[in-house]
Amino acid sequence: MGRTVVERVQQSWPARHSGWLGPVAVALFAGLLRFWNLGYPNAFVFDETYYPKDAWSLLRQGYEGVWPDDANALILGVPQQIPLTSAPEFIAHPPLGKWVISLGEWAYGLHPFGWRFAVALLGTVTVLMLARIGRRLLGSTLLGCTAALLMAVDGLQFVMSRVGLLDGVLMFFVLAAFGCLLVDRDRTRERLPAYRTGGPSGAADGDRARLGLRPWRLAAGVLLGCACSVKWSGLPVLAALGLLTVLWDQAARRRAGARRPWTSMLRRDAVPAFLSTVGAGALVYLLSWTGWFVTDGGYDRQWAQGSSWVPAALRSWWHYQQQMYDFNTGLSTPHTYQSNAWSWLVQGRPVSMYWQQVPDGQQGCTSSGGCASQILALGTPLLWWAGCFALLYVFWRWFFRRDWRSGAVLCAVAGILLPWFGYQERTTFSFYMVVLVPFLCLAVAQMLGALLGPEGCSAERRRWGAVGAGAIVLAVMGCFAFFLPLYTAEVIPMSDWQDRMWFTTWI
Repeated sequence: MGRTVVERVQQSWPARHSGWLGPVAVALFAGLLRFWNLGYPNAFVFDETYYPKDAWSLLRQGYEGVWPDDANALILGVPQQIPLTSAPEFIAHPPLGKWVISLGEWAYGLHPFGWRFAVALLGTVTVLMLARIGRRLLGSTLLGCTAALLMAVDGLQFVMSRVGLLDGVLMFFVLAAFGCLLVDRDRTRERLPAYRTGGPSGAADGDRARLGLRPWRLAAGVLLGCACSVKWSGLPVLAALGLLTVLWDQAARRRAGARRPWTSMLRRDAVPAFLSTVGAGALVYLLSWTGWFVTDGGYDRQWAQGSSWVPAALRSWWHYQQQMYDFNTGLSTPHTYQSNAWSWLVQGRPVSMYWQQVPDGQQGCTSSGGCASQILALGTPLLWWAGCFALLYVFWRWFFRRDWRSGAVLCAVAGILLPWFGYQERTTFSFYMVVLVPFLCLAVAQMLGALLGPEGCSAERRRWGAVGAGAIVLAVMGCFAFFLPLYTAEVIPMSDWQDRMWFTTWI
């Protein structure tokens, strides 16, 4: 009998810990992909010509300095030269994302591996977070891991996790904030049922309940502030998720028996929610400029002159913010790979971040027609096209079934995607949508869960649903493997490269 008990315990251990074993396994798989040969190519890839050097300047000076025109060649040369000057440089984005990149440079130096390390680490951790968030949101470890696996093999997230750009850092903070708000939602509902006893007047205490300090919502506000401190495109996400959390409060009070849930929410929850999200976010944003404040050499640092009740440093900082706003809203310089937000979901115009044509006999090329080496920021096509249908499905679930899970995904998608439609004349790029990838994968996972069949369906229905869902996941993984050479700058025959150019807009 004792042996049988031990065997049962041993057999049940993976099941009892599957909530972490599955997510960790998927994250390890994603990490292996993202860190493998991370330092290749030994070059500045696309906007790496800006952010890694800015990060190094922050690390050394506390503000972004000017670099000479030949800085890239000197940095990559042997022996290396780092020609940083103390002259201030105008920078269009807040500093936090570059501070994150600088952590890898502090550990490994101003080299491609160094400036890509922190972004690759965050890209891997994001996969782990998505598995846990999907598990909590969809109520299934399998679906949570499926969402994470899909993101692990998404080409856009993969590429943006292997380059020293800001958007991968932004994605991490946005998803982390979303996860914190999910935990806050669950904790709030655990506390509210205790107020269903009703008061002397017969009114439910759901109207009067004070929920006190909510550390998970405060953490979400801090993380959303971090997102805004990476790129200003985090601001509409902060607004969307801030609205989402108070709508959850209203629904929670209504289910707890509140007679006037909207009034109760506005009285009890709206102001604390504003302070926890907008207030905390604003404070974090200001603190992210600490290096600029505590030094004297930053751009516009000495702009303010004369006496005023507002400190000169704050007036100079505010003037700098106005200049950043004018630049970011007025940017219209044509670019070969710019695209409109209308084409992003279908991956109409991916961005070529690195391109090299390799002659026969060089760098391992053995093709008489020559070879190509490219990094193309292209989302795995089958995943994104399936995601378009998945977003329609979750919209139907939210609008007709009032499914809060679908509403949460749609709220995040709206905060990330919709604001870009207001900038039709601005120079924009499809890789901005790496922030959307986690929520796209959640939508696909929810759709696959519906394909598996509802509770109580027949075994045959489940079997065919599993076959269909599994086929979709395998097809996405196969599609990722097919395009992998274009994500890693692998030297391939030009004919193989042409086989992967499915549309002329990809060239």
